[in-house]
Amino acid sequence: MSKETLAWLNANVLIGFTDQREHAWHYRAALQGNEPNHYPGAIPIDDVKRRLFSWVPISSPLFVSGSAPGTFDEIPGRQAIRRSDTGHVMGIFTDSYEPHQYDVWLLDTIGRLLDADLSIGSAGLLRDGAVAWVSVEVPETIKTPEGVSFRPHLFGATSFDGSLATTFKRAVTNIVCDNTMAAGLAEHGQQIKIKHSRHSMLRLDEARDALNIVYEIADDFAAEVRRLCEITVTDKQWAGFLDAHAELPEQPGRSRSMAERKRETLAQLWNHDMRVAPWRGTAYGVVQAVNTYVHHEQTVRGAERAERNMLRAVTGGVEELDLATLTTLDKVLGGLALAA
Repeated sequence: MSKETLAWLNANVLIGFTDQREHAWHYRAALQGNEPNHYPGAIPIDDVKRRLFSWVPISSPLFVSGSAPGTFDEIPGRQAIRRSDTGHVMGIFTDSYEPHQYDVWLLDTIGRLLDADLSIGSAGLLRDGAVAWVSVEVPETIKTPEGVSFRPHLFGATSFDGSLATTFKRAVTNIVCDNTMAAGLAEHGQQIKIKHSRHSMLRLDEARDALNIVYEIADDFAAEVRRLCEITVTDKQWAGFLDAHAELPEQPGRSRSMAERKRETLAQLWNHDMRVAPWRGTAYGVVQAVNTYVHHEQTVRGAERAERNMLRAVTGGVEELDLATLTTLDKVLGGLALAA
């Protein structure tokens, strides 16, 4: 069972620019209530505040049962972070932990960028409100000469359960498959992480400055797509990539069965799926096949797919995935896949 029910996603995840990218996979009209969570254009910043960030994190002391019946002793140096509206405990920390309030660290920081060219494209809460993100996007989808349609954006995300430092990171959404991909597929991208400490406010201006990189994302990604589409991957080289990426164990058993299923799914994507097949025979097609497999086909354990994909985008998992794919392909092609 997923951690995030469809009812939660339809109430606590806001999706913008649906005229450009259609509805999210979790959209259910019957669960929308009186106010849909999908917006044809940009998401108003006031809607994010009202619908998602209207509550604040509260620090509460921790107690344990005392030696005498009915008594309780406070645990020194520890605190629980609760939601002000529901009282839900999101995390337990030392007293040096400083919660980064969502409206201040995400909306106020990102709000400085919102003008005619940049708008909020998505925002949401996961894990009962313990994780939040806001994404800034350009209003128009960009299409490269190679037929790749994408939306540049910058994630801002943080948490109250200790799973995330406050993170600002650039990425792109590939429209044909609703995948998040690294802006520079063959390299580590730009990001900033700020720990939840009592001195963290000193770095807030640094985070604001880092957000200006959103204007560079489109050119970087388009150039990388062009470069990778110009690199040919033959059927023999694709087979070699599969051998390296999803090696078949010699002995029969569960591991071999899982590898066989993975190879079969990747082959189906490569040869027949419109999310990948248009770029079959190129290095970009290889990246697209693996990225699509992980986003939409791979078994997800212990987490909802939407949660896993969002967390991967802001923690570096997407970047590491795309770079690892190209590193493996680079060995098969003899040093052609990675940029010089």
